Amino acid sequence: MKVGVVGCGYWGSKHARVLYGIPQVERVSAIDPRQERLLDLKRALPGLATYQNLQEALDRVDALVIATPPRTHAALALTAMAAGKSVLVEKPLAMSTAEALLMIEEAAARSLTLMVGHTFEYNAAVWKLRELVQSGELGRIYYMDSARLNLGLYQHDVNVIWDLAPHDISIYNYVLGSSPFSVEAWGSRHGYQHLEDVAYLRLLYANPDVTANIHVSWLDPCKVRRTTVVGSAKMAVYNDLVSNERIRVFDKGVIPPGNGANLQDYPMSYRYGDIRSPYVAFDEPLYVQDHEFVSCVLTGRQPQTHGYNGLEVTRALEGAERSLQTGGPVELDRIARPDSREPKLAAIP
Repeated sequence: MKVGVVGCGYWGSKHARVLYGIPQVERVSAIDPRQERLLDLKRALPGLATYQNLQEALDRVDALVIATPPRTHAALALTAMAAGKSVLVEKPLAMSTAEALLMIEEAAARSLTLMVGHTFEYNAAVWKLRELVQSGELGRIYYMDSARLNLGLYQHDVNVIWDLAPHDISIYNYVLGSSPFSVEAWGSRHGYQHLEDVAYLRLLYANPDVTANIHVSWLDPCKVRRTTVVGSAKMAVYNDLVSNERIRVFDKGVIPPGNGANLQDYPMSYRYGDIRSPYVAFDEPLYVQDHEFVSCVLTGRQPQTHGYNGLEVTRALEGAERSLQTGGPVELDRIARPDSREPKLAAIP
């Protein structure tokens, strides 16, 4: 099959590279209005076809990867699907629940593959983290905590929540096998006066009953990519920045006083055990993800990160945005479903 990549910046160029190495892909096309990007990519990938707008390429591809700024995702995906092309859309799937549902409906009506680029759900370390949680090895999950911090990269069209938090929300949803029912967010603006560059989110899940916290920042001296899961039996830490021991399991915790005990007379007891790092056979997650997309387009199989997967993350992000505005928690089932008025879509670049 022939696959086009719309938007050849940081992530788009990575998609072009991995698609170039997938045996089932006959030809890769790069689509970007910036000629210098296309020339740089063509030098690195001989045989790459290049186009400066989507309309030129539509008749020459079977499917598209959309790696443009988030506010253009829905318009580009709907245009591509209207032309009969399956799409893989980078995170976030859309900028609202209404947009995401329009995309899902269009894909279903035309029997096309709609997939979202939640790359961490194709990461073997995250698979292992899910296994630890789902198997019960960690016991009852008390809470989860993640930090995704660095100095940059500042975006100009979305705040740090829309840029970085999709990763952690998708990890939480995948690991817990559930979606949050409530979100609360706090944010502050420093580098920009119109976009939050530091934010904290609290997500509440019902089944299982878990509180999950997220700290995201473009303004931090240290690069951090860490997720912690604390259970009644054990704890686990996933550190995406280390080449070895990405997952560490700590056999430690607390032993609460028995029922009826006077808490003033019985200090908390602590349990310390071994620390182990389970083996994780690591393959590049972006390659695994894009190979899944190609396979699903060819076979008609539903991808792991399908449209509804992207919808749930988008709903949580939309709720976090509302929480920033209202200053309180937002119940996600109150996020409005689309009515007879279609959402206003960004113009196609």
